[in-house]
Amino acid sequence: MNEKEIGEIRRRFSAAKSNINHIRGCCVSTEGQILSEFDQSLAFLTEDEIDKILGIIRKTLSGYVGRNLSDIEFSTKQVLESAEHKALMDIRDSDMNDDEAVHELYKRIIESLEGIEDNYIIMLASDKYDVPSRRVDGEKGDDSNEIFRYFVCCICPIKTSRSQLGFYISGNPFRSVSADTVVTAPELGFMFPCFDDRSTNIYKALFYTKSTQNDYSKFIDTLFKSEVIPLPADIQKETFNTIVEKVAEEQCNLHVVKTLHNQLNEMILEHKEQKVEEPLFLDKNQIVSVLESSGLEEKQISEFRDKFDTEFGEKAQISPRNVVETKQFRLKTPDVVIKVDPKRTDLIKTRVIDGEKYILISAEGDIEVNGINISIT
Repeated sequence: MNEKEIGEIRRRFSAAKSNINHIRGCCVSTEGQILSEFDQSLAFLTEDEIDKILGIIRKTLSGYVGRNLSDIEFSTKQVLESAEHKALMDIRDSDMNDDEAVHELYKRIIESLEGIEDNYIIMLASDKYDVPSRRVDGEKGDDSNEIFRYFVCCICPIKTSRSQLGFYISGNPFRSVSADTVVTAPELGFMFPCFDDRSTNIYKALFYTKSTQNDYSKFIDTLFKSEVIPLPADIQKETFNTIVEKVAEEQCNLHVVKTLHNQLNEMILEHKEQKVEEPLFLDKNQIVSVLESSGLEEKQISEFRDKFDTEFGEKAQISPRNVVETKQFRLKTPDVVIKVDPKRTDLIKTRVIDGEKYILISAEGDIEVNGINISIT
């Protein structure tokens, strides 16, 4: 799914727009025991309460594609024969009323989240979206092409808030507000099926993770049995950086890193300016072209290809946002951290002077140290 399609579904999650009439789920302890279950109609809640509930679920469709959101693909055999795909279809087609399929989903999720630190809620919501057609000018038409039926599952930790001091305008102004349990934003979740080309795609689910560090490969494998499990964004970056360092060795200098940084950021900017709907992913050959322009030798390029295949997969594509900083260019020593505007990497040079290594930064305009303007003479 691309950002435009995800945004179209995200806008469904409000009291005024959605056809969600009930939510279903359970509360699970850190030991993996179901403490309680709920199946709550939204008909008797206020609009504000509905918006709060749907607002939590809506966050399962937030973040960057390729970073927080990833397509999980099912093989044709899975769609035709597998128990994991059938369970998801049964939940969707029954509007979450198939108890056996729902409890099987609870079981799989709990099995995959062993060792979690907080009690959590598994929450499900299903919707039927009467998809409006699109005119040539991109505006919505009056007719409908299909009804998109889907459900969203999110896993939300439960935190205990602290006892606080409250202030009441009338009566006794100060009063103690007791501690209470609070449902926090989802840590992970998914939507099934995907909304590709504004139509139903039962061959895909959309996986969400709030953290770009936590490895939820067991969750993905247990629920979807997918052949390709995306690495967390931070692990992608760490793995990519390690590959570049090893293949470049002593040639891994400022020029190589600046070239990599600048060219990948230019690709991101160009993709954004052209308003391409599909998310930007780069394959091995596109990254190799960047490394070749940085001056790496053919032997090093060949080694990069081999290591990329081993760590990411021969046909893998990665988001450049996951391997390059877009908001800053950072230099770090054991004692100093320097942050530079990513558009001004030309200001930075490295030199060896009298046997000592130096980072040189051209100082343009006013120079401020701890809020005080200084002069260099």
